[in-house]
Amino acid sequence: MVAKNLQSNIVKKFIPERKIKSRKGDNGKVLVVGGSYIYHGAPILSSLAALRSGADLVYTSVPKINAQSTRAISPNLIVLPLVDSKLTRGAANKLLGQIPHGLDSATIGMGLAIKDIESLKTLLKPLLDSDVRLSLDASALVSGILPLLPNKNVVVTPHAGEFKRLFGEIPPNSVKERTSMVEKYAKKNSLTILLKGPTDIISDGQKTFLNPKNIPAMTVGGTGDVLSGIVASFLARNRNALESASAAAFVNGLAGKLVQRKIGLHMVATDLIEALPTVLKPFDRVR
Repeated sequence: MVAKNLQSNIVKKFIPERKIKSRKGDNGKVLVVGGSYIYHGAPILSSLAALRSGADLVYTSVPKINAQSTRAISPNLIVLPLVDSKLTRGAANKLLGQIPHGLDSATIGMGLAIKDIESLKTLLKPLLDSDVRLSLDASALVSGILPLLPNKNVVVTPHAGEFKRLFGEIPPNSVKERTSMVEKYAKKNSLTILLKGPTDIISDGQKTFLNPKNIPAMTVGGTGDVLSGIVASFLARNRNALESASAAAFVNGLAGKLVQRKIGLHMVATDLIEALPTVLKPFDRVR
């Protein structure tokens, strides 16, 4: 298949218009599940990025040890504490009983401490059965979940190391060879893969987009968490996984380029979130 480079005119078609008479919740209800004793910031970054990308309501579920500090970061966050210090089967079941009706999408895994694979499956399966679109990252990227995901419009967002953990092969350096590998595993598993790197590669096994970035400042921690939040926000409105993942990669890259131009090689992940309104403005449409 022929891979296309993402451009603004393509991405604009992937970001839905907002209805002028829409009400709270119409533009996306998103669940973010992440965090641990060490990585408290990851789900916060994802949640704020989802809000800045247009989601109306974002529910942030973190281990109970992180709940107070997460609430203190921003009044915009709706925090649902997990009942344990990590994702256990009991915590997953309790959370499933707390999440609001009509959830559109969820992003899971950013900095998340997970007790075992069954705990993760306990959370994922009911969400998938309820047609909640999923974006999976970091600790949620384990091969044991692959049988749950085919034909569910799921996006996985690995870097090279996570790709190997998920699919068993390390992506080669060549963009052409990396693209072929991403296409192979996307088709084999009937899901959308967003392989992060200097050039992001996004494929559902049928169609492929490339997002050349080459932004050295974006190696800083947390930029992938921001991306996960943008993916979830777009999935909540455009329920096409490939289009949502492609648009998110492009927008995240635009934010990175803008920040790097302004401050050089000294960005932090929150700089990307602050740049999102500026880079998204040309894509805003209301009818």
